[in-house]
Amino acid sequence: MFIFIAVIISLGFILLSPFFNTHSHHHYSLPSHPIIGCLVAFYKNSHRLLDWYTEHLSQSPTQTIVVHRLGARRTIVTANPCNVEYILKTNFHNFPKGKPFTDILGDLLGCGIFVADGELWSTQRKLASHEFSTRSLRDFTVKILQEEVREKLYPLLEHASAEGHVIDLQDILRRLTFDTVCKVTLGNDPCCLDLSKPLPPLLVAFDEASEISAMRGMAPVFLTWKIKRLLNIGSERALREAVKLVHESVLDMIRRKIKETAKQEQQQTEVDLLTRLLKAGHEEVMVRDMLISMIMAGRDTTSAAMTWLFWLLTRHRKHEEAIVKGVREVCGEEEGWFLDYERLKEMKFLKACVCESMRLYPPVAWDSKHAIRGDVLPDGTKVERGDRVTYFPYGMGRMEALWGSEFGEFKPKRWLDENGSSKLVSPYKFPVFQAGPRVCLGKEMAFIQMEYVVASILNRFVINPVSLDHPVFVPRLTAHMAGGFKVRVHRRQC
Repeated sequence: MFIFIAVIISLGFILLSPFFNTHSHHHYSLPSHPIIGCLVAFYKNSHRLLDWYTEHLSQSPTQTIVVHRLGARRTIVTANPCNVEYILKTNFHNFPKGKPFTDILGDLLGCGIFVADGELWSTQRKLASHEFSTRSLRDFTVKILQEEVREKLYPLLEHASAEGHVIDLQDILRRLTFDTVCKVTLGNDPCCLDLSKPLPPLLVAFDEASEISAMRGMAPVFLTWKIKRLLNIGSERALREAVKLVHESVLDMIRRKIKETAKQEQQQTEVDLLTRLLKAGHEEVMVRDMLISMIMAGRDTTSAAMTWLFWLLTRHRKHEEAIVKGVREVCGEEEGWFLDYERLKEMKFLKACVCESMRLYPPVAWDSKHAIRGDVLPDGTKVERGDRVTYFPYGMGRMEALWGSEFGEFKPKRWLDENGSSKLVSPYKFPVFQAGPRVCLGKEMAFIQMEYVVASILNRFVINPVSLDHPVFVPRLTAHMAGGFKVRVHRRQC
């Protein structure tokens, strides 16, 4: 009897061994328990998951950890640039987004470029790459920014300054970027910066769908939301209704645009992305899904990055002064100055500040792929078929091994060489725009938008936070500042 029990216990340990914490040469696992893995620790640290992962990554000899959790796939989280390059470039085809990612975001994004894999992704990528590489689209974006800032943003901030109102700068920036991205992609102005009007239903539905989709990805046990979706109850019912509104609204715009385009006889050089895609002859649903993905990418990421940069600059006024000085050196100090692409390129310190802010507060804190086949990462970590493999920009920005002992400080000069020119940094060390074949097509557009808006606001206004507390960084599909960024604005005196 004793021998039988001993055999059963031995077999149990063999079967459950993956759930125990191991510190082998090849991987570092989070402290775990049999069967449930690290589920208890996950719950205990759910309010600080990013820092919890970062702490363990910094303790790992390879900056890679393995996570076992009941109800979730085995997950490898890495902050190792060699691993990131291998996942995003060297063995790219073994690490697609995968079905688990499509399950989470597919209801909202359909077959859009962000969730597509294989031939479908390749087709959309070639199409979008051609459109994003055109100078006319870049110039059209700058023109839209000029209109939005001068006609809407400046009057709003002037009024808040004159009346001494407290405003939520994060909310203002999200409205601005939604207006801008809708005009660039759809040719439609939702007028979100008009605070006298209620938010358009499309924006409300878009926000709700994004939030609930993000909650799926953060759920400790994925089965919970899948059951709710099957039964069409709670948050999953709300998601279905929000997605329906988003899809129908965008399809309506597409159909109106088809009618408008049919009436136009002359070819326009400055046109929105929707018109370009329709003229290329692509069908409605594919265009819809591509545009929804681009709206999500172009709106929340840039507004999040700008929000954190403005907050950081309120704590580093010398850097703010350097940005203003650089803007005025390039544009002059007269009231009627304007920005264009060429002038923005000259503002090296501004771009350094944007990069440094995203290093500390990346708009997308982490991104995951799913292994098609078993593999071994460059640091020796074994990958099993179906594993979720996550690279972690938030943690990478906080690795002393990557950024030195001053990794926690806001130091824009780390992005500049001794001559003040932009320093090349490996995208696998700083993967906020991904890298390799799936590198963000809108990277240049994002920098144009962020630099244009930050330069325009700081040249004319001083931002003062209402609270001196350190804001909370909340990771969702894109990260945001908990509770918004409440500020007072004042006209800059000199």
